[in-house]
Amino acid sequence: MDVQVIMRDGEAEYAVLPWAEYQALLQAAGRTPAPVQATSEQVKAASSLSELKALREAKGLALEELARTVGISPHYLTMIESGERQPDSAIRRALAWNLGVSSWESDT
Repeated sequence: MDVQVIMRDGEAEYAVLPWAEYQALLQAAGRTPAPVQATSEQVKAASSLSELKALREAKGLALEELARTVGISPHYLTMIESGERQPDSAIRRALAWNLGVSSWESDT
């Protein structure tokens, strides 16, 4: 196992290990592996609000979770994802921030 230990004040504070090894440890402990985070390629491909749902799912976020984090209702997020509603600039910024996309601030 390839583990990096990060020390603070002479004490081990964090252990950093490859993702695949982390997933294997979770499975060995009988826990569900964490969702895979979106890659930078997926983020670039989802640079438009029309790709919001795909990016949210790629990041392993439930609709309700993202809506709560952004401060809107899950129903309203569903309407944004389907193209029925266009969010205002504050919601765009919140979505962009939470999903790691910078270009939505001016997306129309």
